[in-house]
Amino acid sequence: MFEAVLFDLDGTLLDIDMNYFIPKYFEKMMSMAKAHGIDEVERMAKQIYKSTDVMIADNNPALTNEEVFMQDFLEKFAYVNAEEAAVFFDYFYLQGFPELHIHSKPFAGVPEMMADIYNKGVKVVIATNSVFPRRAIMERLKWAGVGDFDYDLVTSYEVMNFCKPNPNYYEQIAEVIGVKPHNCLMVGNDIGEDLVAGKIGMKTFLVKDRLIDKGIDLEPDYVGHLPDLFTFLKGL
Repeated sequence: MFEAVLFDLDGTLLDIDMNYFIPKYFEKMMSMAKAHGIDEVERMAKQIYKSTDVMIADNNPALTNEEVFMQDFLEKFAYVNAEEAAVFFDYFYLQGFPELHIHSKPFAGVPEMMADIYNKGVKVVIATNSVFPRRAIMERLKWAGVGDFDYDLVTSYEVMNFCKPNPNYYEQIAEVIGVKPHNCLMVGNDIGEDLVAGKIGMKTFLVKDRLIDKGIDLEPDYVGHLPDLFTFLKGL
């Protein structure tokens, strides 16, 4: 029925409330930045937010999301240079980010679902919004109990040129994995970000366990809670 299944991560594969998690994420990062000797950490946090917004809005296919973010961040935050920023972010994601697992928990049944999908021989993409480095995404996949699978694509900010909800994000995924959009299923919990895949011809499954509905008028092809998704995927 489908040649590829794309999974959102946060709130879909991993039980996590990002409205709670993101402040904890910044609290940890700024604490480590201060200990690392970086000045003006509050200003740093604000600039990370702003540069992330710039990255999400960018539509330039010539630059990766990482390049867009770092160019804007380094231009606006003068307290670190490119090398210092790279060293600190690597340090944070290696040493600090894993400690944030306490603010999430795995969804029951997700590892078994992923194993079943792999047995069907379809391509599998982790289609999380590409605002994080690969290390942070792989860490959260580990928290979800699905970190050991050999995914066809993980949409980290190092490899993607667009972010959700840009339809070009989904076009790029289809191009990279070599599957036509109409042969792809996008699974996610965010109406505004994940159902955009339908605009380019992908089928969509809206997972309601941690539903994010900001009033955007998009309709899924399929909808249900995780047990419904598990049953649906078994029928592929």
